[in-house]
Amino acid sequence: MRFADVLGRSERSELSQMEAAELLGISERSFRRWRDRHREFGLPGLDDRRLAPSLRRAPVAEIERMLGLYRDLYRGFTVQHFHEQLRKRHNYVLGYTVTKLHLQREGLVVRAKTRSAHRKKRPRRPMVGMMLHQDASTHAWLPGEARVYDLVVTMEDATSALYSAFLVDQEGTASSFRGLREVVARHGLFCSLYTDRGSHYFFTPEAGGKVSKTALTQVGRALRQLGIEHIAAYSPQARGRSERVFQTLQDRLPKEFKLAGVDSVEAANIWLRDSFIPEHNKRFAVEAEQEGSAFVADATGAWREILCLQDDRVVGPDNTVKWDRLSLQLPPSRLRPHFVKTTVRVHAYPDGRLAVFWGPHRLGDYDAQGLIIAPERLAA
Repeated sequence: MRFADVLGRSERSELSQMEAAELLGISERSFRRWRDRHREFGLPGLDDRRLAPSLRRAPVAEIERMLGLYRDLYRGFTVQHFHEQLRKRHNYVLGYTVTKLHLQREGLVVRAKTRSAHRKKRPRRPMVGMMLHQDASTHAWLPGEARVYDLVVTMEDATSALYSAFLVDQEGTASSFRGLREVVARHGLFCSLYTDRGSHYFFTPEAGGKVSKTALTQVGRALRQLGIEHIAAYSPQARGRSERVFQTLQDRLPKEFKLAGVDSVEAANIWLRDSFIPEHNKRFAVEAEQEGSAFVADATGAWREILCLQDDRVVGPDNTVKWDRLSLQLPPSRLRPHFVKTTVRVHAYPDGRLAVFWGPHRLGDYDAQGLIIAPERLAA
């Protein structure tokens, strides 16, 4: 509109072309060029011709489809998680950046704040098997259910790969043993385990103080027997790697459970093992600094007898051992006529079975009800 006014004054001889160009802040040559374009095309002829639509411009229909999917099915997802689901489930081919920009323009996601500087991360171990983390997070994991569960995760420090993940009512000794058994059975023995100072991991004589190196929990005893170093974390920041993994899992897992139709703990644990962990590791695990592995195979399978509850008991006058309101009758043995007043060791396995040992000797095996398993049945 300003150009039209100046052009009119120039054509009425009120301004020279040089004066008109100076008013518009352009050269006299540009003024004449604009004048010619205005005469031929009118005001649209003054548009900047460099602003032509890009040949790589995203199709409007695809953008609208993406926005509709977010509103209807994926509201609350992060942009990265949403983009992954689009490519996986909806044959979406547009890039992450264009998806994020359009979601932000529509007000469906909030632009992230600029992060401030933070403390330097602890360097990763250079090789897999040198250090593992085990931790748990309490959260309402199952969709549509307010009840909270503990997600127990055992992960690799060198790569952030998940080796084990499952839901339980409450973390404790049994869940710690379960995670360790899954890792050792598949990968072998490792060098060290990094955990918090929970009561099932360590005895802490003074609240907030150092953990005891002599008084061991069941988990501590098992790790020492396996030759695995047990390292205690003294602050949440020290467990930053596992804390960041749980932030990702708390955001993604409930939504993934909903998409997969998972609505029970049993189904969740099967789906975690078979589907989620492989996809998570493919997406988030990084390459280790060094090739090779520090895992060592347990050729004797001793971990099966070590990663279980163990406790000493004194045999009663009737040659029985008391365990958790059960009375375990010792069978006849060629070692001694009886074991009255002898200190024996009871092993309680994850499936409920029990066994009684005298030193290295296995005196008897029992089912979950405390009934002895016949040797020929055990062999079968």
